[in-house]
Amino acid sequence: METQKTIADWADDTFGPALDPGDLVTRAADELEELLEAVQKADKQEIGKEAADVVILLMRVMELNGLNLHDEVDKKMQINRSRTWVSKGDGTGSHIKG
Repeated sequence: METQKTIADWADDTFGPALDPGDLVTRAADELEELLEAVQKADKQEIGKEAADVVILLMRVMELNGLNLHDEVDKKMQINRSRTWVSKGDGTGSHIKG
């Protein structure tokens, strides 16, 4: 099973080190656009591939910053679970600030 470290090492070996994590975020934004296209087409195979591309890039960003994506998601979910949320009626929502 791949880990954040094995993915980051592969990417560094394949593409060279990322000199600016912002470049990875920009690339992830491009991959999100491709994911949106796949979702709009309801192409499950492409949805899986494009979502994986986004996660791979996010893992590289996290590795460069000495963070672990899974740990950060767990921490953020603790915060999210303690907040009060308002549903937008479309499967999304926002938390009440204050």
